[in-house]
Amino acid sequence: MTAVDHAGRTVHTQQGEVLLRVDNAVKHFPIKQGIVFQKEVARVHAVDGVDLEVRSGETLGLVGETGCGKSTLARLVAGLYPMTSGSIEFDGQDISNLSRKAMRPFRRDIQMIFQDPYGSLNPRRRVGSIIGDPFDIHNVASGADRKKRVQELMEVVGLNPEHYNRFPAEFSGGQRQRIGVARALALRPKLIICDEPVSALDVSIQAQVINLLDDLQKEFGLTYIFIAHDLSVVRHVSDRVAVMYLGKIEEIADVDDLYDKPRHPYTNALLSAVPVPDPDRADTRERIILRGDVPSPVNPPDGCPFHPRCPKAQTICVDEMPPLVPAFDDPASHRKACHFPVADGEDISTSTPSIDQTSTEPKVGSTG
Repeated sequence: MTAVDHAGRTVHTQQGEVLLRVDNAVKHFPIKQGIVFQKEVARVHAVDGVDLEVRSGETLGLVGETGCGKSTLARLVAGLYPMTSGSIEFDGQDISNLSRKAMRPFRRDIQMIFQDPYGSLNPRRRVGSIIGDPFDIHNVASGADRKKRVQELMEVVGLNPEHYNRFPAEFSGGQRQRIGVARALALRPKLIICDEPVSALDVSIQAQVINLLDDLQKEFGLTYIFIAHDLSVVRHVSDRVAVMYLGKIEEIADVDDLYDKPRHPYTNALLSAVPVPDPDRADTRERIILRGDVPSPVNPPDGCPFHPRCPKAQTICVDEMPPLVPAFDDPASHRKACHFPVADGEDISTSTPSIDQTSTEPKVGSTG
């Protein structure tokens, strides 16, 4: 179902049942030394205790800095990485750490669109074969029927069906991404994970691909997890937005609630960096400049992971990880993990932490 918000944008109402439930998902990558006798010396905390729900028919935006764990979380959901701990439930069934054979039926319902339209397509194979692979792998169609379905898919995503026998190098970047969309759509999945699907494209082409994804969602009732760096794009396409930092979700809310009333200092800093088309407004807006760099995921800080850079950090932030709960009079759907959330109208651009952050900030690359 769809509706129109106060800004005139089409949004998708969230009346569907929970399609995906992630419970305390953890993914650590071991760092080993040695060639023959390898020894684990540390672990990269890529995803560190994520709880998430995605409802049927909605688009969940997932944002955060490079290295925060967005893509790793997406690959956990798709079954491409085994989980260190936690559980993932899809369409009422637990798919945590299933074997390749047991996971195969679920792959029809969970597909991915990858970031790089050049690297995600085999340059030696023709487009018809690339898009038709899902039909062969799952024994859905073959021969003339397979070709017919592939050409129908090409037409659906805006490609010329007559280009069935062309190679990827004969298409532009935007057309290659449409090939990736067609491949993901082939088996009519319930969930499509869009891993920065427009970041490698020109702005004008980005709009075309985003509009295509929106049209496909309406036509086929798709559910999206949309990963991106561009917060303007995320606001346009998403029903809800989750903000990740250092492997954890710091804030999650309906899209308008998060953009109009960001509660976490990190969310405020991200939004303050979004370009504003009005020069006068851009000149008067206060940027929130974060000190230091993102701590090493090999040795994340204790307590709140954001406290070494947070302008509102206090002693409790060093000692205790805040729960992901609502603040003030926010609805239950708007949750933040912060001991000192940002109030309406509060300017934190000049705030000063009450702790010595130079002593709490881990060194990049430290293994502890």
